[in-house]
Amino acid sequence: MAMSLGTGGGARRRGRGRGRRPMSEINVTPFVDVMLVLLIIFMVTAPLLTAGVPIDLPDSRANALPQDQEQVSISIDSDGFVYIDDDQIPEGELPQVLQSISPDGGEGPDITLRADRELDYGRVMAVMGELNRAGLNRISLVTNGGQTSPPVNGGS
Repeated sequence: MAMSLGTGGGARRRGRGRGRRPMSEINVTPFVDVMLVLLIIFMVTAPLLTAGVPIDLPDSRANALPQDQEQVSISIDSDGFVYIDDDQIPEGELPQVLQSISPDGGEGPDITLRADRELDYGRVMAVMGELNRAGLNRISLVTNGGQTSPPVNGGS
């Protein structure tokens, strides 16, 4: 008894015209669709990940600063509570926490200060004074950029 293993033979030749040819191209449309959906998801969620403390920032027309080095975000909410990144600092413990952030002889990290627009100017200046006493002098004030700010009245 002879057995055919499909390495030739008449049956394969007869069916060659009717069979399907191997696919020589790849359809990338579903891949592109999935990538566009992921891109939209990341574009929507990325701004939400930058700051966890809800603050109503003041408006400004200042340009954004480059973010090259290590940064520490300090936020002051409308009730006057201070947050470092997303952790609330208990009342009176800000100087000790800032001492742990500031290095012993080098430049400290860049500080981004976010303060609610309804806050008293003195509260923001008190936090900036504590930053200065801790040796953290590279402070950036965060605002809503690219918007029209209220007119500034010049004084003499």
